[in-house]
Amino acid sequence: MEITVKQMYQIEENGHQMGFPRQLMMENAGASLVKELVNKFGNLSSKNVLVFAGLGNNGGDALVVARHLAGHGSKVTVVLLGDPKDIKTIECKANWQVLQKMKSVKLTHAINDVYDMKPDIIVDGILGTGISGTIREPQASAIDLINKTKAFKVAVDVPTGLDPDTGLTSDKYVTADMTVTFHKMKRGMPKSADICGTIFVEKIGIPPEAEIGVL
Repeated sequence: MEITVKQMYQIEENGHQMGFPRQLMMENAGASLVKELVNKFGNLSSKNVLVFAGLGNNGGDALVVARHLAGHGSKVTVVLLGDPKDIKTIECKANWQVLQKMKSVKLTHAINDVYDMKPDIIVDGILGTGISGTIREPQASAIDLINKTKAFKVAVDVPTGLDPDTGLTSDKYVTADMTVTFHKMKRGMPKSADICGTIFVEKIGIPPEAEIGVL
């Protein structure tokens, strides 16, 4: 079954109201993406990984990914696209605060710091399903950098710049090799396999009862 962003939001809200908090959904989402990277590459300890994180929950998922990759021994650099004080959700903020205590992960807010990096893997956690209108800076520069890099690119939930309801793109968008989406396939994604790459749908622990009245 394919669902819309609005349906997914309502399912998450229902799960949250049942006592399964968004923080756990985020944790499971990030962990499941890393599991797919392990399935793809095997040992991740030799990998140089560049993580782009936005200020919302898609970025929060990416911050979880960064922590798990550090646990696998990867060399991880995170670019937070904005000021930490502007992080939009408590879940994203909590995961940022953990990374700030980790010497194993390099943190920066400046895209210029990573221009010369030659990553093996890039994680796109910039916008996710929250796309609306034209892509602005610094997201636009991040997308350009991602697309011109030869690294393996994995998108968190949906490639940045792709509307998951329609499959249409913004003026700029990330072209991914792999997309790991959560709970159920989003309606517009199968139409855009050239942008999403290989799509994996991962369960993140949301109770099936959270779908009642939504699907």
